[in-house]
Amino acid sequence: MPFERQDANAAGTQFAAYRLTGGALAEAPELIWAHGWAHSHASLAPLAQAMRPLADSRLVDFPGFGASPLPPGAWGTEDYADAMAEWLAGLPARRRIWVGHSFGCRVGLQLAARHPATVDALFLIAAAGLQPHRSLWTRARRTPRRLVFKMARAITPEGPARDRLRERYGSSDYRTAGAMRPVLVKAVTEDLSDVARRIRLPVVLVHGAADTESPPEIAERLHALIPGSQLHLLRGFDHLTILGDGRHQVTHLLGELLGSLR
Repeated sequence: MPFERQDANAAGTQFAAYRLTGGALAEAPELIWAHGWAHSHASLAPLAQAMRPLADSRLVDFPGFGASPLPPGAWGTEDYADAMAEWLAGLPARRRIWVGHSFGCRVGLQLAARHPATVDALFLIAAAGLQPHRSLWTRARRTPRRLVFKMARAITPEGPARDRLRERYGSSDYRTAGAMRPVLVKAVTEDLSDVARRIRLPVVLVHGAADTESPPEIAERLHALIPGSQLHLLRGFDHLTILGDGRHQVTHLLGELLGSLR
């Protein structure tokens, strides 16, 4: 069965949303799938398909990604969470699990803290939202490079010269973010520690032990901050392979969470 596109309007913007129904029991919680940075709903579609016998799904393209236009301003993750809450509040009443990957986890944490009535649980894959702990040696190596980039950027007008600076000093996400760069900068510099402490929903954290983009220590710290949360470190998977090669373990754990909410 193909995904049914159902565009949504919330918080002054429009975004693409997709629905997938199947053989799930009517009383089963619905899954809300939230993708990572520079991705779209397509990155999570295979997992939603795999869960189809157990749960209906809705997938989003966040504003600025996939088929969705840019947000109306330099949104932070709290703005994305507010938009998602408005959208979910307009849907038929149903228990729901937020299934996020990376950036989608940041939004999910904000959603659960700011609008706890909109979802019944969080299932966070490769979660982000805390600043990574770096060794003294790593910080010593990175700091001069960042200072040089900031100083050079301050005196370089927008155009080819600044593009060359981004190519030399910026991360791949920063170089390719385009109009979404202010949103990216807000996301990667935020610390959601206080947000995580406020969450009182069931939370399952699933993380690849080989993840270098969002190191496992971030998941471990989130686990310590969120009361009653569960943490599963999956050996052999990184930030992206956990969605592909790790899909059987991920869907098994998601199925367990579904069963616990029935």
